[in-house]
Amino acid sequence: MAKKSWIEREKRRAATVAKYAEIRAELIKNKDYVGLTELPRDASPTRMTNRCKASGRRRAFMRRFQLSRIAFRELASAGMIPGVTKSSW
Repeated sequence: MAKKSWIEREKRRAATVAKYAEIRAELIKNKDYVGLTELPRDASPTRMTNRCKASGRRRAFMRRFQLSRIAFRELASAGMIPGVTKSSW
């Protein structure tokens, strides 16, 4: 489980990105790069990281399921993810 502070930091970043999205789009459209530098760093969407919805883990993230590999395996083995079956050959 990730530290709560890391998860909360990501939520704060997401809120900041949403808050400044229209302003960033306008500045980019007008090619005002000086104005972009005056915005907060966390207003940039590239600073966001993908985190597992179950554990908050950042590494080994599966975008399709919004889960890390560990959480995915636990849920898939328990049959909690629809359409996912264990393969065998």
